[in-house]
Amino acid sequence: MTLTVFIGLSVDGFIARSNHDLDWLPEGGGEEHGYEELMASVDALVIGRNTYEKVLTFDPWPYGAKPVVVLSSQPLDFSKAAGATVEQMSGSPSDVVARLAERGLHNLYIDGGVTIQRFLAAGLVQRLVLTRVPVLLGSGIPLFGPLPHDVRLAHLATRAFPSGLVQSEYQVLP
Repeated sequence: MTLTVFIGLSVDGFIARSNHDLDWLPEGGGEEHGYEELMASVDALVIGRNTYEKVLTFDPWPYGAKPVVVLSSQPLDFSKAAGATVEQMSGSPSDVVARLAERGLHNLYIDGGVTIQRFLAAGLVQRLVLTRVPVLLGSGIPLFGPLPHDVRLAHLATRAFPSGLVQSEYQVLP
């Protein structure tokens, strides 16, 4: 089982503005940062409700036919995700991972601030790919939050892109 976090964040550590706006992220511009390779390698995505609601505003749906599991204890409207493979789950990160593993889904892309924090705190993430965008937001939704213990990382690689993005990849140590 491999759980990967692949996310862009501001230099000061925010993944979105406080209102969930992503207007500070650079446009695609043809620069490949590994997203297509990641998507080809994962069996499914596990995202939080806020991330799901934000993704619904994107055109087209960014995940293609890849199964998407939305974590929420509140009812969700999937009608706006027509044609997408989306389902809702609730429960602890360990329970969610166990249920997906039973279905043969072993390589998961974990996305969304609270979801990433919960899966990291549970010790379930093996790989972090963090792409720093050259902007300071000053406030917003942070990627990281309180943890019950230190999470040790092994640095695997850092890549700098012509656009100014800097991507670092880490293995989460046991």
